[in-house]
Amino acid sequence: PGPGGLTRALLALGAERVIAVERDARAVAALSDIATHYPGRLMIIAGDALAFDPRPLLAQGPARIVANLPYNIATPLLTGWLATEPWPPWFDRMVLMFQREVAERLVAAPASKAYGRLSILTQWRTVPSILFDVSPKAFVPPPKVTSSVVALVPRPAPLACDRRALERVTGAAFGQRRKMLRQSLKTLGVDPARLLAQAAIAPSARAEEIPVDGFVRLANALADQVAET
Repeated sequence: PGPGGLTRALLALGAERVIAVERDARAVAALSDIATHYPGRLMIIAGDALAFDPRPLLAQGPARIVANLPYNIATPLLTGWLATEPWPPWFDRMVLMFQREVAERLVAAPASKAYGRLSILTQWRTVPSILFDVSPKAFVPPPKVTSSVVALVPRPAPLACDRRALERVTGAAFGQRRKMLRQSLKTLGVDPARLLAQAAIAPSARAEEIPVDGFVRLANALADQVAET
């Protein structure tokens, strides 16, 4: 939450309960001041958001993740939330601010420069959309990049897939994104020709050409081959 501008706005707009996670002691003090104006509605967790699991603190009913994410941990935080099990998750929406470049990766389509591993992991389980941009002038001190606010709505029934296999296959494919998949997938330690045939993907295809459902087929084929060994 930092100094609490977003936290204060959420409470002022009627959020029944806000759980704020902050590791900076100075910001925790500022949040404590805000809490005095909204008795019983703001819970402050002094700790690391990367290690925090809010589920034991949640009441019944939908929860939302709303954050202006620190740019240096934005991607690890997002991928952690996307890896939530079971799915559908404990949240019904995420509204997050990223660097514009990262936001474009979340919503990118196949065959575009921004399309990559993060695009697939995001779009497999959620429907992401860029809501608006935020100028550097909105911050003090101003960053050197434009920011974007992104909404991510969980898919109630994503394509059936082994999540860890999807993480592995996208990592291998985009680790060498300009190579044909018959080459880049060799790092998985299985027969790439068989993998691609089972997923009905041409061996000459490249990672950036394959849509999300194609990577789901690859992941399931990988999971099947690993189970056989």
